[in-house]
Amino acid sequence: MTSAGRLDAVFHALGDATRRNMLRDLAGGRRSVGELAAPFDISLAAASKHIKALEKAGLVRREVRGRTHICRLEASPLEDAHDWIRFYERFWSARLDALEDLLRRQDAQNPKGDDK
Repeated sequence: MTSAGRLDAVFHALGDATRRNMLRDLAGGRRSVGELAAPFDISLAAASKHIKALEKAGLVRREVRGRTHICRLEASPLEDAHDWIRFYERFWSARLDALEDLLRRQDAQNPKGDDK
C-alpha cells in the first residue's frame, strides 16, 4: 500500500466514533473483541468489522488464542496522520496570533473593562 493509501486508511478508521473509542480502550492495553464491543450496543460481528477497518489501517493487531481474538494497539500509523495535521498547524497558529493581537488592542482601547 502506498503512503497515501495508508494515510487514507488511517483517516477512514478514525472517521468513526466507535473505532476511535476502541482505539482509546486499546491504549490501556490488550482487549478481546468482546471487551471492545461491550461499551457499545453492537454485535460481535459488527465489532469485528470495526476492528477489521482498524487492522486495514495498521492501527490494530489481532492475535487468535483458541476462540478468543485479542487486539492490541499499533500506534505508529497515527504518526503519519499527526504529521499531516501538523503541516496545517501553522495556519491555525497564525489565526490565533491574529486573534490575540486583536484582543490585546481592544483591551488597550478599553482598559477599565467597559463594554461601551
